[in-house]
Amino acid sequence: YHPAPLTERTPPDTFVVQISVFYKLPVNYSVVSGDEKGYFLIHSSSGIIRTSKNLKVEDFPVSFIVQATDSSDAAIFNEVEVKVEVIDENDFPPLFPSSLLEETLAENSSATQIVQLKAQDNDTGRNGFLTYGILNEHGKFRINETTGILYSTAPFDYEEEPTEYQVVVYAEDDGIPEKKRGYCTVIIKITD
Repeated sequence: YHPAPLTERTPPDTFVVQISVFYKLPVNYSVVSGDEKGYFLIHSSSGIIRTSKNLKVEDFPVSFIVQATDSSDAAIFNEVEVKVEVIDENDFPPLFPSSLLEETLAENSSATQIVQLKAQDNDTGRNGFLTYGILNEHGKFRINETTGILYSTAPFDYEEEPTEYQVVVYAEDDGIPEKKRGYCTVIIKITD
């Protein structure tokens, strides 16, 4: 048995899986080994396994053995392995050191690097893996989704175009069960 992964926030008494055997007589189910920390309880007649307490992601995966025993003859039994995984919850959104930055860019500069943005995420693994993007597309900026470097894509004309742009950049984690974002507004002032 390999039930769907649980999250670290799964409360006690949550249904995990039901074990069943094909047998004419009633059986008694029990966990016989592998659950040393006591995370699971099994109902002796239904075979339903539930969590018994809060789960610690660092203790998982756990593989334990469930035994089904003939209720009138303990010498007749069978065993099966149950493997339970726990997913680390995506607890934190990415954060930029500052939510507002000001940068200057000289007019007539060819496509150039403006600033490197770096967000932090206090989650580990894929929950802390960040990619970068631009929320409001002016068509004049791009961001490297891996490095967070913001670039202009063409030269600006101080006399003919706006002299200030607000570019909203986001950092997004690869979190489970949902992705989280953090935002930073970069004000880019074009200089004469």
